[in-house]
Amino acid sequence: MLKDSKAFSGFSTNDLEKTKEFYGHTLGLQVSEEPAAGAVMLHLGSGAVVFVYPKGEQHVPATFTVLNFPVEDIDRAVESLAQRGVTFEHYTEEKDGFATDEKGISRQPGMAIAWFKDPAGNICSVLQS
Repeated sequence: MLKDSKAFSGFSTNDLEKTKEFYGHTLGLQVSEEPAAGAVMLHLGSGAVVFVYPKGEQHVPATFTVLNFPVEDIDRAVESLAQRGVTFEHYTEEKDGFATDEKGISRQPGMAIAWFKDPAGNICSVLQS
């Protein structure tokens, strides 16, 4: 029934202006406003869109990764994003079950991934496989 639907995902934010700035300027995505919904759409390179809606004080950051950005060179992507002010998460084997290096990259056989949070605390990643 829904196989031909143009489905899209979404998540909330506590500050729509900071969200637009972060995804539009810091990450360089195309962001469009949805005035009727009081929200924004993130336009991804795959052609997909993500609906980001304000939830104000009721917003609770996602505890899982809401957006994954595949990249060809994770070291270059992490360095470039860090220069733009993105702070990468650091995890330890003892506490989190896996470890990240000094750049915040977890290097596993066949994959490397680095997580960062948007201004609302939602988790995103860059990954190379």
